[in-house]
Amino acid sequence: MPNTPTLATLADDLDCGRTSARKLVDECLARIADASGEGARAFIHVDAEAAIEAAEAMDRLREVKAAPSRFAGIPVSIKDLFDIRGQVTRAGSRALDDSPPAEVDAPAVARLRRAGFVVIGRTNMTEFAYSGIGINPHYGTPKGAWDRKAGHVPGGSSSGAAVSVADGMAHGGLGTDTGGSCRIPAAYNGIVGFKPTQRRVPLDGAVPLSFTLDSIGPLARSVACCAALDAVLADETLVSLQPRPIKGMRLAVPTTVALDDLDEAVAKAFERALETLSRQGALIERIEVPEFLDVVVMIAKGGFVAAESYAWHRYLIAAKGNVYDPRVSMRIMRGESLSAADYVDLVGARKSLVARAAIRLAPYDAVVMPTTANTPPRIADLADDKDFARENLRSLRNCTLINMIDGCAISLPAHREGEVPVGLMLAAAGGSDRRIFELAAGIEEAIRG
Repeated sequence: MPNTPTLATLADDLDCGRTSARKLVDECLARIADASGEGARAFIHVDAEAAIEAAEAMDRLREVKAAPSRFAGIPVSIKDLFDIRGQVTRAGSRALDDSPPAEVDAPAVARLRRAGFVVIGRTNMTEFAYSGIGINPHYGTPKGAWDRKAGHVPGGSSSGAAVSVADGMAHGGLGTDTGGSCRIPAAYNGIVGFKPTQRRVPLDGAVPLSFTLDSIGPLARSVACCAALDAVLADETLVSLQPRPIKGMRLAVPTTVALDDLDEAVAKAFERALETLSRQGALIERIEVPEFLDVVVMIAKGGFVAAESYAWHRYLIAAKGNVYDPRVSMRIMRGESLSAADYVDLVGARKSLVARAAIRLAPYDAVVMPTTANTPPRIADLADDKDFARENLRSLRNCTLINMIDGCAISLPAHREGEVPVGLMLAAAGGSDRRIFELAAGIEEAIRG
């Protein structure tokens, strides 16, 4: 990455006067505007004037020891499906172009502002968040950080969020995660992405994909960065993150579904990470998780995402379906054939799934698996709809397992310098967020060695 400071180092620099919020914002705006970079595709809207004014206000507050937090003045990007007061929320689509501007910030955005973070702009995304690949035919597709010349996908749906962080156009990104939309682009761009326990961050003010599965989470450069952003988003007190020692960690590797059909580079990086952790004293057990087979059955007809997205989109798609990305509208329309009885069955099946999975995973600190089965495909290789559908499913599969069991999870870079990006995911049952951060902080450096 061309710019690798963490939120902590930036906060220290601001506190000591080595930099200013205005300087940080100016640097991010310059990277966004760089014609040789991905800013024009990573961002749908850049509010430079407001960002500069906010930065200058944070600098003045810091001068009089009144900064709202140690992170005040640090620029962050906002995924295009969040309401920002005075702006139209398009969710990466053209179908909402004529919507009125939002009257208030979404709670997640408001909490970031309250901590003094500066909103640098709205990031590109898969239209209506319905893909793990990140292609957008309306606003262009930002190339992922890996091998720009070849042009690999950025991952979705929080595509622009990941690219903005990887390229130093923002120092953190606000994303959402319904089936991996924070973790997949993080994995594809060599950064960290976190999916919290859903109930911790309010979903209000964000265009929904699936109100049952949607979660709001951060993308950033380190585990500690994500932990800090998550605390702000969850309206919790910021406390120092204490990494757990690797020795004695109890980690389960699910052999059911999660290790199927892995790209060679993914399998190699994953097994290397496991060997490193085992050598340093982690207790790793390969276990069957039959509940993951249940997930495959539950989502076969589209599951909650198809049913709930169709319920939200059915009138809009009837009026403006011609401006939707066909790959998105086709998936939404799968929900039309799901009956009320099908949906009720899904609700009951998931309730049982969550309870059984929690019992299955209780003896372990976390489950560990590859974030995605694939490495980031080349954009040019996905022109055919069948190729796109195959790689999209491979990108989403492992992350979806965790959303379906109502868990929390983090994706960490597991590749070495010069290798194709590969993510390693740590996950646990809902409510284990702090433990996942502590475990991840303990292993993030080791698995890259």
